[in-house]
Amino acid sequence: MLVAVPIALAGILPLPSPTETDLASRLLPPFSPGHLLGTDQLGRDLLSRLIWGGRISLTIGMLAMLVAGLVGTTLGAVAGYYRGWVDAVVSRAIEAQLSLPLLMLLLLMIAIFGSSIPIIILVLAIAQWPESARISRSLTLVETEKLYVTAARTTGTASLRIFVMHILPNIISRVLVVVLLLLSTSALLESSLSYLGLGVERPYPTWGRIIADGQQYVSSAWWLVVIPGLVISLLVLGVNLLGDGIRQKLTGQD
Repeated sequence: MLVAVPIALAGILPLPSPTETDLASRLLPPFSPGHLLGTDQLGRDLLSRLIWGGRISLTIGMLAMLVAGLVGTTLGAVAGYYRGWVDAVVSRAIEAQLSLPLLMLLLLMIAIFGSSIPIIILVLAIAQWPESARISRSLTLVETEKLYVTAARTTGTASLRIFVMHILPNIISRVLVVVLLLLSTSALLESSLSYLGLGVERPYPTWGRIIADGQQYVSSAWWLVVIPGLVISLLVLGVNLLGDGIRQKLTGQD
């Protein structure tokens, strides 16, 4: 909430433009008049850049999470339900992708297809679909062995109807917990790409680019690196705690 609420309200908060420069106010420390978190090497307001950059980073992360979750959950559930050659193909695809170094895969795909926002979303989704596919496949394998599925088959219910009306509703809530955790992973990966100069192109601010731009001033302007790093850490921690809370609620744990 501490990170998400300001980002959601970015359009109505009284913030200066994240790209507006003022060399007379460069490298101001936090709590300077008019600049709560200070300014960067070009006099741009750090708070404004973090909030607007967070909107870009989280939008990319959420869209990548949704695409990865939809594709992975569907493929995993289909593989677990129909088994046979479908399961073999999906399982081999999951194993093949998980065997590749994730960051190297991302760098290769960005180098081939470019670094526009749609490409970055697609690349992050491709990199993460195996996570939701594995859990949905495992849950589907368990569900297909339960008595209600056997009873539905005995009564002559169509296979596709069983899958859509019975299997998916019973696994979706547990899969959503894993899909939610992909948001923090997507945000971290997007920040990593931006830090390496392969993320969203300038002048748009992103968390990774803010850190990359400020690292050469870290000895004299620590806030340019430390504060964005804390914001990313808070987001990851918040998403993980939320996912853990949902998991405990679903499993009935205290």
